[in-house]
Amino acid sequence: MKAGVLIHLPWLAALALMTAPAAAATIEVTIDKLVISPATVEAKVGDTVEWVNKDVVAHTATVKGGWEVMIPPKKSASLTLKAAGAIDYFCRFHPNMRGHMNVAP
Repeated sequence: MKAGVLIHLPWLAALALMTAPAAAATIEVTIDKLVISPATVEAKVGDTVEWVNKDVVAHTATVKGGWEVMIPPKKSASLTLKAAGAIDYFCRFHPNMRGHMNVAP
């Protein structure tokens, strides 16, 4: 009987792998010389966006009527995405700095 159980274990393991959710990703966005790069990112709910500020001044990732992430000079800051949708953001200190995220469910 034990041999029969062992035969089924690889099948169960394969089934578990097929139904397991994909691991969340960390998406790096660089800020350098007042430019956000990449300006547009594709992400999924649960992914984390990490902004790396290479400038000597602070920046923000601000969504009008939504969230804001403060990004100190020469440091990084991150945010885990909680909802799907198209998100436009900007730097509150430098409004010409703009980014966009397409967040899939």
